[in-house]
Amino acid sequence: MEQGNSGFSKAGLNRLREVLARHVESGKIPGLVALVGRGEETHVEVIGTMRHDGGTPMRRDTIFRMASTTKPVAVAATMVLLDECRLRLDDPIDPWLPELADRQVLKRADGPLDDTVPARRPITVRDLLTSTCGLGLDMTARSAPMMSAFFEQGVYGQEDGWLLPEPEPDEWMRRLGMLPLMYQPGERWLYNVSDDVLGVLVARVTGQPFETFLHERIFDPLGMKDTGFHVPADEIDRLPPLYAPDPQTGAFHVEDEAEGGHHSKPPAFPSSGGGLDSTADDFHAYFRMLLNHGMHGSERILSRSAVELMTTNRLTPEQNAARETWARSAVHLSHGLGQHGGWGFGMAVRTYRGDYAPIGQFGWDGGAGTTTYADPHNQLVGILLTQTGMSTPDSARAIHDFWTTLYQAIDD
Repeated sequence: MEQGNSGFSKAGLNRLREVLARHVESGKIPGLVALVGRGEETHVEVIGTMRHDGGTPMRRDTIFRMASTTKPVAVAATMVLLDECRLRLDDPIDPWLPELADRQVLKRADGPLDDTVPARRPITVRDLLTSTCGLGLDMTARSAPMMSAFFEQGVYGQEDGWLLPEPEPDEWMRRLGMLPLMYQPGERWLYNVSDDVLGVLVARVTGQPFETFLHERIFDPLGMKDTGFHVPADEIDRLPPLYAPDPQTGAFHVEDEAEGGHHSKPPAFPSSGGGLDSTADDFHAYFRMLLNHGMHGSERILSRSAVELMTTNRLTPEQNAARETWARSAVHLSHGLGQHGGWGFGMAVRTYRGDYAPIGQFGWDGGAGTTTYADPHNQLVGILLTQTGMSTPDSARAIHDFWTTLYQAIDD
């Protein structure tokens, strides 16, 4: 088979494009940008349009809402503080986040909010990094009092709409601190809340706005010029609308417009769990740095040890078992995404061969129709960005097919 760049076959890359084009031609994905990188070579596919009704074509530098694909990138700010000994893994977070000190814990995660016991110990930095602080969003338990409380207290936005935090960080922490923990610190992996708390922690430890620190220590050194928590007015034409197709009819509904939408101005709360906007090339630079053990050219961004901690499983067998059980019970909600076996810091880590990807692959997916993973075994980065949210399976299916065809294209 004839080879293309860096161990991809030309036939395999052609198949990759054909499969992605089929998703766009179906009318269910208006447009997409796909980037695959191996070694020093990259291959990019740009297909479709910015809007579902046609018009402006997608561009390689189209800016996308990264949603939860934010997590593996934003966590790097905390790793810088660990490298510099400004934080330690098992430090209690109480001095910086007193709102989460002296916690009460629900006797049952789905029980009434006043049926609690004291926390056995404080929440630590490690608990936040591994998403085991005792707080999280569980969309398999929407009727639980705690889930309702997140939305009633304004910790998160609408239950069936915009999920990013809306108050500024101090007020958000005050509201979060009014709620009990769902599990004891360190007991169980729970999604999302820990990541948002990490952004507040970084800001308070550094005395800088979270985004400022990210730019100074991660984005600017990596040349991630189009990455941030909003899109400037003079670049807003590069941001497509975010669509949330109707689950019954598939009709396109705009979840977030570009001009005047959530990402057109700096947010009150820069969400470390899901708020970044970025491009395929910016995210490629970041994940390539992780594959290079923290180096970007001749500049060290993170220590090798920090990268290894982030990108290998950090859950105990008990925590991992709970996460796997949750992932399998939520397989219908995630449209088949989210079953990996392990979790590092801010990202999933594959600990068993459950699909085409090998053990050791790390990264994450986003509910706005985004996926980014790196694969140390094949020295591979794959990125697929769409503007179609996962209210229907369509973007998740495109993500599945992207990874399936990408791994078939490897030919060495």
